[in-house]
Amino acid sequence: MGGYSLNDLMSILVMQGFSGLSMFSVLLLMALGLAIIFGQMGVINMAHGEFMTIGAYTIFITSSLTNTYFPSLKPFYFIFAIGIAFVIAFAVGYVTEFLLIRHLYKRPLDTLLATWGLSLIMQQIFRSVFGGREVSADLPDWLMGSWKPTESIDIPLNGVFVLVMALLVCGFVALLLFKSQWGLKVRATTQNRIMAGAVGINTKLIDRITFATGCGIAGIAGACFTTIASTSPTSGSLYIVDTFLVVVFGGAASLIGTITSAFSIAQAQSILTFFLTSAMGKVVTLLTIIVILMIKPEGLMKNKVRR
Repeated sequence: MGGYSLNDLMSILVMQGFSGLSMFSVLLLMALGLAIIFGQMGVINMAHGEFMTIGAYTIFITSSLTNTYFPSLKPFYFIFAIGIAFVIAFAVGYVTEFLLIRHLYKRPLDTLLATWGLSLIMQQIFRSVFGGREVSADLPDWLMGSWKPTESIDIPLNGVFVLVMALLVCGFVALLLFKSQWGLKVRATTQNRIMAGAVGINTKLIDRITFATGCGIAGIAGACFTTIASTSPTSGSLYIVDTFLVVVFGGAASLIGTITSAFSIAQAQSILTFFLTSAMGKVVTLLTIIVILMIKPEGLMKNKVRR
């Protein structure tokens, strides 16, 4: 098969599968935030990728400041920088919802156009502040190197970290949605906004915090993104199409569907890209998703709502 031995094929599948897990982790973090926003509020946020870029540039700035003023903290800065990335992206998302998004509810086409314009504005701001060239954060030593379980398999440590971070964030989001008072209010607002308001839930505040939380999770995705690639003003826009694909394919507002969809798309693209060209790998993946959505328009998972 293509001149590969069985042992070579197994090694390729393992390494490409793990490469797919790294992509899965970033896609999952991006899609989690977008699924929360789109699932509850019906907002098509085309600027979601730029909130990822905010997180990536936050890591770059924190790295530069640490190297300049606090070099002794280099082994520890990255974990704290992830929290800072979440806070900054959350704050920008909160302001964005207050100034722009809250005026466009129940107008999905308008939200698409407005947030697309916002994404272009944010990209130009990044370009003006950081320049058009790609930049990279100086990562701690414990994120460098790789783990070699066998002679032919090489698994990067930064990919392991990104995967663990994605699973932790996913678990935390699940706890918030299903085991907290805020999650109860979010689910109530999603299922019946009028009744939720009637029983005293401040649906406007819930919308604002939900939108900001989704943007904050995108900031974490951007922080993790810096461990596997360099950052440019358009880094986030490269992921936005795949992120929407994950949300639609998995089923809006379905946490399990989002995880399953992100894993399937990332693995398919990673393995197919190796054996085919990058473009053909994406084409085959997209055609498969289209066929499945024709059979199941609601996506892989559908939330059950009492009526």
